[in-house]
Amino acid sequence: MQLQTRTSLDAPTDLLAIAVLPGDLDLPASGDGLLSVLDRALEGQIRQAITDERYKAKAGQRLGLSTGGRLASRRILLIGLGEASPATIGPATRDAAATAARYALSVGARDVILTTPTLPGFPSPGGAPSVTDWLSAAALGLHLGSYRFSKYLTGESAEARELSDAWLSPPELNSIPEPQRAQAVAQGIRTARAIAFARDLVNEPAGELTPKALAERTVSHALSAGASATVLSAAECRSRGMGLFLAVARGSDEEPQFVHLSWIPETASTSAGRTDAPGPRRRVVLVGKGVTFDSGGLSLKTTEGMLDMKTDMAGAAAVLSALAAVAEEKMPIEVHAIAACTENMLSARSYKLGDVLKSMAGKTVEINNTDAEGRLTLADALTYGLALRPDIILDFATLTGACIVALGPHTAGVMSNHEGTLQEWLTAARHAGEDMWPLPLPARLGDQLKSDVADLRNTGERWGGALTAGLFLKEFVDKTPWIHVDLAGPSTARKEWGALAKGGTGFGVATILEYLRTLSRAEPSKI
Repeated sequence: MQLQTRTSLDAPTDLLAIAVLPGDLDLPASGDGLLSVLDRALEGQIRQAITDERYKAKAGQRLGLSTGGRLASRRILLIGLGEASPATIGPATRDAAATAARYALSVGARDVILTTPTLPGFPSPGGAPSVTDWLSAAALGLHLGSYRFSKYLTGESAEARELSDAWLSPPELNSIPEPQRAQAVAQGIRTARAIAFARDLVNEPAGELTPKALAERTVSHALSAGASATVLSAAECRSRGMGLFLAVARGSDEEPQFVHLSWIPETASTSAGRTDAPGPRRRVVLVGKGVTFDSGGLSLKTTEGMLDMKTDMAGAAAVLSALAAVAEEKMPIEVHAIAACTENMLSARSYKLGDVLKSMAGKTVEINNTDAEGRLTLADALTYGLALRPDIILDFATLTGACIVALGPHTAGVMSNHEGTLQEWLTAARHAGEDMWPLPLPARLGDQLKSDVADLRNTGERWGGALTAGLFLKEFVDKTPWIHVDLAGPSTARKEWGALAKGGTGFGVATILEYLRTLSRAEPSKI
């Protein structure tokens, strides 16, 4: 799809899509607003349809009309933004744009113009409204609305469906110089492609996306974007003392892969130790859970519990996809993405209940549930990441069903050891339009992780399971500012909604990129 900006709405096109707020539906007969002008050209057809269909511009609500040749566009589509506030209008625009793309494809439209009658203030980092924010959100949504994972479909279902051209035409577009318009659109497209790449990884069958395949695909993608990559073999992980990660990997015939992608700006010193000025503003480490299939090991899951376990590497997909986008964007911060990739299978070699394992950090862990394997792989990956001496370390994992019980399927749970970093992260999530909610790390629950034979055991009791998982990881991050995102719920979707496609969602990518862009703009002393 070729995506550009356009100041005029009167060019011939298959679909004119208009994102509307409820207040936009008031159409005075002599008004000069966009909908009033279009309604007069269509002899009152828009006003009549709004009444007949009881259209309220609720979030995602559609109203389609044929123009009968009375306008340059063959069809008009109104898409509701709902009661969007300045803090949510960006994500609402993204979802409306995705809805427009999906509708266009469903009716056979080949091209579309997307606009809006009014442009409420968008929350830019400085708090000022920005047309460029609208352009980025709309570009992101148009691309995500066109996403399909059709690799394994055949026949008519496999036929390609995509828009050939799309134009963005917000109010006040003339106030933005063309280079800034292009930059804003490119940023939205870049984010969309990173999310789509993560979705593709999550949607792949586990028989295809083995640890080795995950490493090869993400390394190739990162290198093509200008990043660097290292993949550690099992022997190299063993020499570094990654006893937890390798224990999880023992039961599988697939070789584990420890992936480390890096983006270091060209101005940075690559000598040992901290980077020297004029190097990156900050060093950030992203860690993702990379379990490509989780059977539960000897603590075997049920068939129903195992059905979606090809998606247990969604955390790794998010961080590895985001790193490539960081490199493409050439952000002025140093970023590392790490994923300890393995299957969790059962065999005569599988790690066992009651085993005591030694982590890379030197802590020993008693195993009381082999289905709590993700925190083991993350613990060694976090320790590896801390050796890079980051200013901030973040991990992303489909870690606990308990988090879904607590927050539902659409919201990620977030835990942290640093209040300031937590609030900055949650602000980025709101701007990116990804639902996240802070959860506590109660010290008293830490008693559940005490062991008589080791420093820790890997699970606590049933109650507060998401929190004890976070407390386990907290044992491996010391005092470095740390964010833990349990995305077990929103990593996949059961139906389309807004910019979400059914299946893998690429959740986390948008917030990672929003957060890193914010760090890129901030002075180091203010981070």
